[in-house]
Amino acid sequence: MRGGSQPSLLRCLNGDCYVVKFRANPQHVRVLANEMFAARLATLIGLPVAEPAFIEVAEAIAVYGPEPDPRAKPRSTNGLEFGSRFPGDPHTMLVVDFLPDPLLRQVHNLQPAFLGALAFDKWTCNCDGRQMIFHRRANHKAPGYTATMIDQGFCFNDGEWRFFDVPLRGIYPRRLVYEKVQGLQSFEPFVSRIENLTLEQLKACASGIPKDWCGEEPQQLHEVIEALHSRRRLVRQALIDARDCGLEPFPNWH
Repeated sequence: MRGGSQPSLLRCLNGDCYVVKFRANPQHVRVLANEMFAARLATLIGLPVAEPAFIEVAEAIAVYGPEPDPRAKPRSTNGLEFGSRFPGDPHTMLVVDFLPDPLLRQVHNLQPAFLGALAFDKWTCNCDGRQMIFHRRANHKAPGYTATMIDQGFCFNDGEWRFFDVPLRGIYPRRLVYEKVQGLQSFEPFVSRIENLTLEQLKACASGIPKDWCGEEPQQLHEVIEALHSRRRLVRQALIDARDCGLEPFPNWH
C-alpha cells in the first residue's frame, strides 16, 4: 500500500482484510500506538473511522516493501502489529482517496465526517494532513460514496507525544467540505462529546496497547492521556483560531 509507513494489505484468518502497519516501519514504532489509541478515541465520539485491530503476523510470513528485495530485512516478525479494517472485499469494493468536486459533494456523510475530523485533529494535534478514503460497492448503481477516516499515525505529534497547536493544522485542502460551516455549532455534536469525555474513558481507549509499540519511554503514554484530558476545553478556541488565520478555510463563517 502507499504511505510512508509502508503498510501492507493482508487477509486474516477471519476472512477480513486489514491495512497492516508494522513495528519495523520507516517512521516510528509509536505510529502503531497512535493508530490504535486515536481510532478508539474517534470511535468513542462517533466518527467514521476504520475499525482498528491487533493483528498477529506469523513468523513465517515475511512482508517486504512494494518492490521486494531478497536482501531486505522483513518488516514483520512474530508478534502483534496494527491493523485497520479495509471497508469490504477488495475485489468488490471501490475505494479511492480523491474525488472530483461534483462527486465529493455527493458523499453521504460529508459534513459529519470532515467537520468531526477537524475537531478531532485539533484535539489530538494531528501533524499530518487529514486522510480520508471514499468507498462504495463497485456494482452499486446509486451515486454517492461514504467517507472513512484513516491514517491517524501522526496524532499526538507523531512519535514525539507532545502537543504544538498550529491554526491551519488539520485543515483538509479541499475547502468545499467546509462550505456549510457557519459557526462553532456546525462542529456539533463532536466538540461537546470531546469536552464531556472523562479521564477514565481516555484511559480505557489506551488500555492493552503493547509496551513495545510505545518506544523507549512507554510511560509517556500516561502523559498523553493527561494532556488530552486537559485539552478537551481548547478545541473551540482552536477552531476559532483556524477561522482567523487569514486564509479563510471557512468561507461562510463570519
